[in-house]
Amino acid sequence: MQYKIIGQTVPVVEVVLNNGETMYTQSGGMTYQTDGISMKTNARGGIMKGIGRMFSGESLFMANFTAERDGATIAFATTVPGNIIPINLSERPNGLTVQKGSFLCAEDTVETAVTFSKKFTAGLFGGEGFILQKAQGKGMLFLEVDGDPIEKELQAGEVLKVDTGNVVAFEPTVSYEVEMVKGLGNIFLGGEGLFLTKLVGPGKVILQSQNFSDFAGRIIPFIPNR
Repeated sequence: MQYKIIGQTVPVVEVVLNNGETMYTQSGGMTYQTDGISMKTNARGGIMKGIGRMFSGESLFMANFTAERDGATIAFATTVPGNIIPINLSERPNGLTVQKGSFLCAEDTVETAVTFSKKFTAGLFGGEGFILQKAQGKGMLFLEVDGDPIEKELQAGEVLKVDTGNVVAFEPTVSYEVEMVKGLGNIFLGGEGLFLTKLVGPGKVILQSQNFSDFAGRIIPFIPNR
């Protein structure tokens, strides 16, 4: 398969498939396609894996698109203004841990499954949720990012504290937990929320400059209520 990313505000990844190649996405993720592509919707891995995806912010069923001839084209778009990040998992044998809602689409040779944070507090308070996704396999994975992507390479023991919900993905070598903001004044007057995500290296971390859920919460008070 070949791909290119088109657009800047709400971009799409346009993929050119050869006969027999398959891409999959959550229900409703496809934007446009040419003739020569068949679609099959299933729970992908069984109903239990589908239920697990629901907990991680994805849909129960996945749409699978298979090329029936060489050169068939299909495109997948982000749901909000932002960016698309291509990840070649063939170069990452240990896979990648992905925040809920960041998965856009992937080749059929890539598998995604729910994974649990080791820290229970991360599940209670983390913007990424108690259930994350582990993506691994050989092939291309595409992630959608709210706003702009920020990549950090953490050294062993290096700590990065991130506002809740701004983590997109990280390597399995990075440990993850959530801690409460210190100081009553900061809690009640700081305006930054009660908790921060704590990431400890070594490993690569991908962040997003915008948390769309937080953005939506900020504009709701200004929407007329009739």
